[in-house]
Amino acid sequence: MKRTTTAIAVAAAASMLALSACSSGASDDATGDAVTLNYWLWDDTQLAAYQTCADAFHEANPNITVDITQTSWSQYWTNLSTQITAGTAPDVFTNQISYFMQFVDNNQLLDLSSLVDDGDVDLTAYKDGLAERWVSDDARYGLPKDWDVEGLLYNVDVATAAGYTADDIAALTWNPDDGGTFGDFIKAMSLDSSGRNGLDPDYDASAVVRYGFYPEWGDGANGQNGWGNLAVSNGFTFSDDEGVATTFNYDSEPLVETMTWYQQMIDGGYMPQYDEQSSLGTETVMTSVTAASTFAGSFVAPTYLSSDQTVSFAYATVPEGPEGRTAATNGLADSVWAGTEHQDEALQWVAYLGSAECQDSVGATGVVYPAVTSGTEASLAARAAEGVDDSAFTSVADAGETFLLPIFSDASQVNTAIQDAMTAIAQGADPQETLSTANETVEALFQ
Repeated sequence: MKRTTTAIAVAAAASMLALSACSSGASDDATGDAVTLNYWLWDDTQLAAYQTCADAFHEANPNITVDITQTSWSQYWTNLSTQITAGTAPDVFTNQISYFMQFVDNNQLLDLSSLVDDGDVDLTAYKDGLAERWVSDDARYGLPKDWDVEGLLYNVDVATAAGYTADDIAALTWNPDDGGTFGDFIKAMSLDSSGRNGLDPDYDASAVVRYGFYPEWGDGANGQNGWGNLAVSNGFTFSDDEGVATTFNYDSEPLVETMTWYQQMIDGGYMPQYDEQSSLGTETVMTSVTAASTFAGSFVAPTYLSSDQTVSFAYATVPEGPEGRTAATNGLADSVWAGTEHQDEALQWVAYLGSAECQDSVGATGVVYPAVTSGTEASLAARAAEGVDDSAFTSVADAGETFLLPIFSDASQVNTAIQDAMTAIAQGADPQETLSTANETVEALFQ
């Protein structure tokens, strides 16, 4: 997808007065000491858009410079935890709901309630439900940044050759007994070295050249990009608790059934074994046509649907399961480290990150759906102008066919326990026994 820069420039220029107005003490800052704020994020595709926000913010607040550091997801949380422990964390950083309570419990986030109380932030501008996720004990620890929805990403040429139309794929159904039409779709998209697809009784699972589906295993405890989308559609719930979870259902029948089906598909040669493809990454596997479909979020759609992409991809809604269609949805936020030496300036910056001025300009790039409604509209318009079809995401979001990622404390330990269990199952371990042990391990953390 081409990046739309004209709209960003217009939005940034138009926001100068608003920036000065929402930055408390902006006129005093202009003559104050120079301050450099460190801001961290992990998505390299969003780096340029947020640099534009940082440049506009600096122009309105000349004494404040924002230095952005982008680190890959695989290193981001380790680096952040290390820096917080060392007392050298970034002033402001992108936060994810799975790690949220861990920071709150350790008193590592600054309460942002004053920004709302003083009128610097308008919570009604955000998509419904996003702002409430970042509140604990009446304190607000994050301002909504963006939101996303999962979809079924597939190789158009492979699907067409297998006899599937876009309408066929949008109507796929799944169940853990025989896989439903989704299971047939995966088999039809699989190919062995003799040119037989997975529906052929002579399909050779030991000589696969293209898997029908690539399972994402690096999902920690929430299954956002993988198993969660099917498990929840099979009746799985992460916890029976409201709000922050302290008891869990990872040993429940709906998830065990889901993971048993995954294991059967791996054994049949329709999905790769864990040690075979796991280290390559989803994008590499999909663009090399080693696999023909996977679950992927709206936040990576510009990468797969770019006009520069050499493989023709499309998105469909996730398959409908026994309990209906359920796609994972999530929203990020920007938080301020409690140990910042530049509290006032950090509050100014995080307020701007959460403003329509910044989020509209980010939306105009089309790389993500910003949390501010007008920013989402800008993103959808930018994507449509490039011929991108977002209906796989917007249709389920509008219909409420989504589930929120769980909120829990001790994120690192919970994610590791469930991640290790899923890895073991992918390598052949008994799903019921493995998930029961993992659930006991997780619940022991909260006793």
